[in-house]
Amino acid sequence: MKIGLDIMGGDYAPKAIVLGAIAAHQSLNAGEHLVLIGDTEQIKPILAEEGFNPDHFEYVHTDEVIGMGEHPTKAIVQKPNSSIAVGFNLLKEGKIDSFASAGNSGAMLVGAVFSVKTIPGIIRPCLCSILPKLKGGTGLLLDVGANADCKPDILLQFGVLGSLYAENLFKIDNPRVALMNIGEEDEKGNMLSMATFPLMKDTNLFNFVGNVEGRDLFNDKSDVIVCDGFTGNVMLKLAESFYVITIKKGLKDEFFDRFNYEQYGGSPVLGVNAPVVIGHGISSPLAVKNMVLQSREMITTGLVEKIRMAFK
Repeated sequence: MKIGLDIMGGDYAPKAIVLGAIAAHQSLNAGEHLVLIGDTEQIKPILAEEGFNPDHFEYVHTDEVIGMGEHPTKAIVQKPNSSIAVGFNLLKEGKIDSFASAGNSGAMLVGAVFSVKTIPGIIRPCLCSILPKLKGGTGLLLDVGANADCKPDILLQFGVLGSLYAENLFKIDNPRVALMNIGEEDEKGNMLSMATFPLMKDTNLFNFVGNVEGRDLFNDKSDVIVCDGFTGNVMLKLAESFYVITIKKGLKDEFFDRFNYEQYGGSPVLGVNAPVVIGHGISSPLAVKNMVLQSREMITTGLVEKIRMAFK
């Protein structure tokens, strides 16, 4: 198994990414290897500082970087030797089994769709985020930003993708899938949610349990919550702020500590032909470590192949 990691992506790259790779290496099993993609001249001094044997990693040298503010599509085309573009080429050619980056999220999405491509039958890939549950355990929210505007059949597919992720990575039997709405009643919502509800209610593709509201985000009414990417991104950013507020106020709470993005790694891209994980731009070494471990789980569970089979 070869897990590709972009060393140049993120606000604190390359140091935070390299330190995260070192931490992840300690948790990898025999036969599981990290491939560091980026400027090797910047990587090796950091490894030397840490007294880490560079032979533990494989390296692919690149001399271009896609900046956080660059236009995603233009950057992928104009910088073919960037760490993100090279990473996706390696993934497409099967030289790595997954690819993760805390770099330009738009470029990562463009690379995922146009390089390894969308799984046949899937209309739009999506981003998902892990939610802490009040009584313990975790849930899933999707989409959280890849598709600001959606149609009912797209949300229906998100339900399938989220259910498969929860079943395989969270080990939840028959995950409960809900639709985010402004009320629990069947007829509530805007045009999108009212058109999506009957599709989900009539499907046998997943275990639909009805509408949920914003206040249900962290309770046990569902395991997977489906929404459009605009709504999901607003909720995700709001949830992230809870942890920041508790830190600023000097509050210590076990539940709110679980809102720390570092614990979850990144947001998987679901619906493309290989495991891809997009990390937070401010990813710390701990976040990078968990992003690598998340990539490993997507590989070992065979999630992509199971999604492919579901959409045949």
